[in-house]
Amino acid sequence: VVMSLENARRRYIPMSETMFYILLSLTQERHGYGILQHVKTLTNGRITLGAGTAYSSLGKLESDGLIKSVREEQRRKIYLITPLGNQILKEEAQRIAELYENIKEQL
Repeated sequence: VVMSLENARRRYIPMSETMFYILLSLTQERHGYGILQHVKTLTNGRITLGAGTAYSSLGKLESDGLIKSVREEQRRKIYLITPLGNQILKEEAQRIAELYENIKEQL
């Protein structure tokens, strides 16, 4: 059962950096370990996701309908963001952009 957009907004906005980067990573098909590596690369090593954190986040995102498992390769689940996940990611990015706009004069 896919969560409604309104419920997804309530649950995920604002979201943790972990969730943000997992969703961002899944704008392309990736498996769990690929996500960990991609997040580490995107953040220049600032964020190193542990397997436990990543897999529990993936389970939550999948059960809420923000990502889906598209296939398995060599016993690895390959995930991809859903239209709902993409909408939530975009809204969160807009929220972050607003934060930046409001502070940039003071930086």
